[in-house]
Amino acid sequence: MTIQHQARKRFGQNFLVDQQIIAQIISAIGPSAEDNLIEIGPGTAAITEHLIKRCPSMKVVELDRDLVSFLTEKFAAYPDFSIFSGDALKTDFAQFHNGRPMRLVGNLPYNISTPLLFHLIKVRELIQDMHFMLQLEVVERLGAVPGNKTYGRLSVMVQYHCRVMPLIPVPPESFRPAPKVQSAIVRLKPHRTKPCTAENEDLLSQLVSHSFQQRRKTLRNCLKPYAGHLGSAAEEIDLSRRAEQLSVAEFVTLSNHIHQSMMRAK
Repeated sequence: MTIQHQARKRFGQNFLVDQQIIAQIISAIGPSAEDNLIEIGPGTAAITEHLIKRCPSMKVVELDRDLVSFLTEKFAAYPDFSIFSGDALKTDFAQFHNGRPMRLVGNLPYNISTPLLFHLIKVRELIQDMHFMLQLEVVERLGAVPGNKTYGRLSVMVQYHCRVMPLIPVPPESFRPAPKVQSAIVRLKPHRTKPCTAENEDLLSQLVSHSFQQRRKTLRNCLKPYAGHLGSAAEEIDLSRRAEQLSVAEFVTLSNHIHQSMMRAK
């Protein structure tokens, strides 16, 4: 079964049509029948039709109602295949866990990729791995190192929670319609044991956000809301540096010092 579906700009739809790239993606994912596999935004099923042959019980989350109807009909012969109609940003992915770690796959709409990644990080402990098609610029931000102009809040928070592995570059001509940007497949694998551990992860997130809001300012100027708790932190972290110069581990150290100071002040 095929579909002639007009890509909808409001959904950020760019459908993958390059069979060689699709084969590389399937190989990178390595799906099996035992997997708890969830695909976000299956679209016209370019990847789905390959995944479902290896994992017949897979689930998909699709916002476009026309495509939900198409997917329902196309995979009617797979009784364990499930479709969840809705916005991935509003979906509670924990509902898919069922005692088995989730494997997430998706050609993510570029306009929601960053907020969706932060949404998924909230349930990271339930996730085995994630394989996503993203704008190349986003993949570069995910894996950026301190001092790189693409290094920022997304880099720090995702690297704190996950191992980032860029896998496959994907040119615009691999899609219909062709986007105006380069894309890439990235694998995100949540840490089972973090290289460094924040004592208060909510505080770490707030601290990183404050630090990168005004990238050109020093940490001391960015972190004025925490001014009363920076004393011991300054002994280990040079607060005259900018946020983009700190490693993930240094942000964790800074966060832990502030957290300890806050606890003593109670």
